[in-house]
Amino acid sequence: MVRPGDLSAGELQRWRELRSASHAPQNPFMEPEFTLAVGRVRSTARVAVVQGKGEEGKGAPLAFFPYQKASLGQGRAIGFGVSDCQGIVGTSQLALTTGELLRACAVSSWEFDNLEAGQSLFVPDASAAYASFVIDVGAGYAAYETILRRQSPKFFKTTTAKERRLGRQVGEVRFVFDERDPAALARLMEWKSAQYRRTGRRDRFARDWISALVQQLAHTRAPGCSGVFSVLYAGGRPVAAHFGLRSRTVLACWFPAYDPEFAKYSPGLVLHLRMAEAAAAAGIETLDLGRGAAEYKNALKTGEIPVYEGAATRLGAGAALHWIGREPSRRAHGFVRNRPRLAEFAQRGLKRAGRLRGSGGQ
Repeated sequence: MVRPGDLSAGELQRWRELRSASHAPQNPFMEPEFTLAVGRVRSTARVAVVQGKGEEGKGAPLAFFPYQKASLGQGRAIGFGVSDCQGIVGTSQLALTTGELLRACAVSSWEFDNLEAGQSLFVPDASAAYASFVIDVGAGYAAYETILRRQSPKFFKTTTAKERRLGRQVGEVRFVFDERDPAALARLMEWKSAQYRRTGRRDRFARDWISALVQQLAHTRAPGCSGVFSVLYAGGRPVAAHFGLRSRTVLACWFPAYDPEFAKYSPGLVLHLRMAEAAAAAGIETLDLGRGAAEYKNALKTGEIPVYEGAATRLGAGAALHWIGREPSRRAHGFVRNRPRLAEFAQRGLKRAGRLRGSGGQ
């Protein structure tokens, strides 16, 4: 068990090799750079380095398991709450049980909310499965646009018309796929914070470690994990932006937001189309929009991949504490999500609460 920053150069390279050999999509959240960045802003971050037994143990590590130690001996996925892909990175022949792993990590449970598909060690412990929506641009943007025109013709026509109107009424529309302006990044976080509050959700950027993590990753440049900050400008002003992570083949969409002043032009949708075009030109094959239903995701997607939520536990008081603390609320959320009318009612309640907070109401 080591802190992420204590991993040797050889161990980091081995991690990358194991991940590269995986048949899973090369999601940047599973690369060591993401864990290293979390380790710089979260003192509870750890990595279990799994060695073989006997003579095998003298060779290269068989697996790496990033996690965070929470209160009362419980554990969570690294970057829990913001990481969109989680699990262990190891050989396919890894002979290990969850009980052995958790015991070695000195945690009674390991909670996940975006477990990667194919994580056979943990999938049996999942309590729910969700769709993570993806855009396939592996055949190029023109091929994707053809699919979009066929499956969402009204959406595509309306969005491109709004982009042209934005150019006429506000000024020249310009898109930068990999912007380096720190002021624009700060503006994105301001927009996103306002969006969270407006919709009645917890403001992630009010938590210092998340803001610091984004700043860390904005300067990360590695083949498997690089920060990508994209901005849509109109008349020289930023009107929509997105910060995410990319590998050679996957762009993990993470924090999109836009200036509400320009909402009538749907700049966020225009931004996603331009991101898909630029990503395809950069050799990226997949844009992962993440889990969570949204109208814009349904319009943009070409497919879905499963992700899982739940917790692996080992027998003992710690497992009982985890169940008491998490399962009732998890089941309540699942009950609401599986009933569209109830979910719509809950969403309206969240927005109403957000408006009250914004106006100073109780």
